[in-house]
Parts: sequence; C-alpha cells; structure tokens
Amino acid sequence: MKKRKVNFGIIGAGGIARRKTIPGLLRAKNCRLVAVMDLQHADQIAAEFGVRKSYDSDAALLADPEVEAVYIASPANCHARQIKLAAAAGKHVLCEKPLTLTLAEGRAAVAACRRHRVFLQEGYMMKFHGAHQRIKTLIDAGKLGTLVYLRAQLSCWYPPLPGAWRQHPKTGGGGALIDMATHLYDLLAYFAGPIKRIVAFTGHLVQRYPSEDASTTLIEFQSGAHATVDCFFCIPDAASRTRLEIYGSQGALLSEGTIGQGQGGALEGIFGLGDAGYDAVQNKNVARQFKPLKFPAINPYTAECAYFADCILRHQAPALNDAANALRILKLTEQAYASNRRCR
Repeated sequence: MKKRKVNFGIIGAGGIARRKTIPGLLRAKNCRLVAVMDLQHADQIAAEFGVRKSYDSDAALLADPEVEAVYIASPANCHARQIKLAAAAGKHVLCEKPLTLTLAEGRAAVAACRRHRVFLQEGYMMKFHGAHQRIKTLIDAGKLGTLVYLRAQLSCWYPPLPGAWRQHPKTGGGGALIDMATHLYDLLAYFAGPIKRIVAFTGHLVQRYPSEDASTTLIEFQSGAHATVDCFFCIPDAASRTRLEIYGSQGALLSEGTIGQGQGGALEGIFGLGDAGYDAVQNKNVARQFKPLKFPAINPYTAECAYFADCILRHQAPALNDAANALRILKLTEQAYASNRRCR
C-alpha cells in the first residue's frame, strides 16, 4: 500500500523556491508537487521540474482543488495577503520568512489560519540541519553545563540588483537584519530558550540601496545567557566562515559552514571540563582539545517540507516553526529595529 502524500502548490516559484525548496520538496517521500505559480516564469519552472500545472496568479493556484498545501516564497510584502487567501481557500501554509512585514500583519495572518483551521509553518529551515540537530541534543543532555554565551554569523556579498525586493524596506521589511539575522535569532532561541532582551545596530556601509547592509545584535536570554549575531550584506562570501559558537560552564561547541542553505559544514566540541580551577598564567596559545563531531547530512529544505507534510497527514499542528514562534520572531525583529533608532 502506497503512503499518502500531501499535494503542494508553490506561490512564488522563482528565487529560493527554484534554487532550494522545490528540489528539496521533491525528495520528500510524503510530498507531491502538483502546481507552481510565478508572475514571469511559471511555465518554464513547471517544465524544469516536471510539474503538470502552472499559473501566473496566486488566486488561480489557490482555486485548484488538487492543491492541499502551499509553500509561499513571494516577496515579503505579499505574504500577509497570500496567507489569508490561502487560509480562506482551505490550504495549509508553509511560508518563507519573514512571515509578514510587521507584527500586526503577522497576527492577522495567524488569526486567519486559525479561523479557517489550516496549519501554518514558517520557513526557518536551519533548525533541520543535521549539525544543529546534534547541537540541540548535546545541549539538552547537559553536555555544556550552564549555557553562557552564543555567537552566530551569517554574511554575504549582496550588491545592488534590479528588482531585488530584499533591498527595499517597503518590499522586504529591511535588509541584513530581517533577512538574515532573524534566522539566527530563531536558531539561537532553539538552542538556548526564549529571548528576554534584544538590542541591534544597523547601518549602510557599502551597498547603495535603501535597506541596511549591516547589522549586529546583542541578545540576553531568559536563562541569563548572552549572544551576539552579526549579519552583513557587504562582506564577500569567501571571507565569511559562517561560524557558530556555543560556550557553557563545562565545554563548548563550534561549527563552520553549518549556517546557510546547505547541509554540510564541520562541527567540533569539548566537554566535561567541570571546575578546572583558575589558571593565573592565562596563556591562550595552547592547543585546545576539541574533537570533531559527526552529524547526519540532512537537506534542511527536504526536512522542513517533510515535517510540515507529516503534521498535515497526522492532523497535528506543527511544533517547530509554528505560528507562535513566527510572532515571537516578528516581535523581536521590531524590538531590534526600534532599539537601533533609539540609539541614534
């Protein structure tokens, strides 16, 4: 007997959907792609992935009775309207981040999904990376002792591009902070628990477009642990190692290349240090005894789609990247931007 699959439609099938999410979804055993929608290249994308149906409007795709769930990857300023339309059409919604441009829009979108009894999941896929799953397990097992400090880095070179909606606040909500730093707010909260306070600096250092190309964030968790998040649109990709650092009272975890859109990278850790006593000499050029740690190679886009489909098939709302988490991240985003304005 064949296992049931969820029929997906894609709204905004270019960009990240075409590069990453559609290939990932097609590998998920419980997902079937039945329709794509794009304003410009719907027919081409459908042919590329062997999809029978293509549409040039979201309303047309949402009217398709074969579509049970949608993945929304349109510009961020379209999300609020499209989530509400999808909910009214009875379609479950997997939506790219940011969920909406504002917290108020997010609350209205979440309310629509609840009113129409459809599931909503946001596309913070980095939780599904194999290394991050391993890190979560180690932290929850107490291997680091008390969490003290976390640092996450995600930067790229993002020059001015014609029609790039992330480069204008009216279409993307902002720049490096809302587009990249929020990924790391979400990931670090997954590791360390709820965020209590957040303060950010943003700026325009190199790129010449309205959205910020620079952001640095300071975080305090409810546990008391601290974190910093640095995200820039003006650092060359080859110069940024996308480091993740997690320090506790009994050890540490360090990774490179696990933050991003891939499934690779390297992870190492040191544990069981306990109370080693005070080293008055404080020579820091000694060799550290970190050990490489293995983790499964998991395509995060396949995993997030499979997880959402499984929730639909089990008639159980998502616990990861759910509506409540989406609203928390939107609130933190607004607090981060507001703190930057107060500091000026």
